Amino acid sequence: MSKTALNLIAISVFVMTLSSLLGPLFNLSPTVPALATFTILGIATLDAFSLQGKGGNILLDWIAGFSPEHRERIIHHEAGHFLVAYLLGIPVVGYTLSAWEAWRQKQPGQGGVSFDDEELASQLEKGTLSAQMLDRYCTVWMAGITAETLVYENAEGGADDQTKLAGVLKSLGFSAFACDQKQRFCALQAKTLLQENWSVYQALVDAMRQRATVAECIKMMNEKL
Repeated sequence: MSKTALNLIAISVFVMTLSSLLGPLFNLSPTVPALATFTILGIATLDAFSLQGKGGNILLDWIAGFSPEHRERIIHHEAGHFLVAYLLGIPVVGYTLSAWEAWRQKQPGQGGVSFDDEELASQLEKGTLSAQMLDRYCTVWMAGITAETLVYENAEGGADDQTKLAGVLKSLGFSAFACDQKQRFCALQAKTLLQENWSVYQALVDAMRQRATVAECIKMMNEKL
């Protein structure tokens, strides 16, 4: 069962428990929490068998979106990816800041920065991936976690980034220890790039908060660098 489905089931259990405790105090009909639980479990089932996690991601992302800090974390995380990709010459073709936006744009996962990775895919397919190309993309993948950690001293997002990075490294024959070392090295590289261009990063966060287009973000960074 997917992590998203498990989260939805956990929410349903929480709803039932809370309603059983508080229901009598507010004269809440047992039908209401039962219907809510049935609905959540139905979404979990549909999500697991039909939507490959997208429906649950949208629901959980919508719930989390009520937290201003959660929304800010997403922007700071994605701005880290965006800026480091730009600095390393990897074209950014778009970005989304929620699972709903990602679904509407037919992107996988919960949203994020989209790159032109045709060259990476081509080299991986041919088995000719250069060390330089690998380091560039690994640094970009670690940049979101690094940016979030610099701002908040910890990172809540980035599991998908680490999974993608680990998948590429394992396909290239890296051991678990070597994968960990590569992640640490690239996180340090991303940290250096972000700290050296911190004013540009903050300006990019502001621009993405206002939903500036990719072209507008790039123009702004060109002017500041």
